[in-house]
Amino acid sequence: MKAAIRYYSKTGHMKKMAQVIEKTVGVKALTTDNPINEPVDVLFLGSAVYAAGIDNNVKKFIASLDKEKIKNVICFSSSAILTSSYPQVKSLLEKQGLHVDEREFHCRGQFTLMHRGHPDNNDLKDLENFIKNLKI
Repeated sequence: MKAAIRYYSKTGHMKKMAQVIEKTVGVKALTTDNPINEPVDVLFLGSAVYAAGIDNNVKKFIASLDKEKIKNVICFSSSAILTSSYPQVKSLLEKQGLHVDEREFHCRGQFTLMHRGHPDNNDLKDLENFIKNLKI
């Protein structure tokens, strides 16, 4: 299986999560500034929610994706208030003609005093287990 990991992170939460996936699947995690140039079987895409929406950097990255190069997208995210960014990201990916896996990982992210310390070690361990159990 050929995989790619892309993420956008303002606060460092997505970077921490992407690094867990990097360690688990053995593929370098890169920011969304790095295009997908080679065909991949799975793209792990990390996007946090800021002010109840997906950051424009993630939207631009999604708009740049070529459906002929990516077989499947698995989303991971964090947010302080929303339970998931998946519906927003899935909608954008599907408009690009991409297949979006129904399995996603989401955890709380810290925003000011809300959910202080998240994603924490338990969240990161849950992410690691999620990736290991995908059987992709």
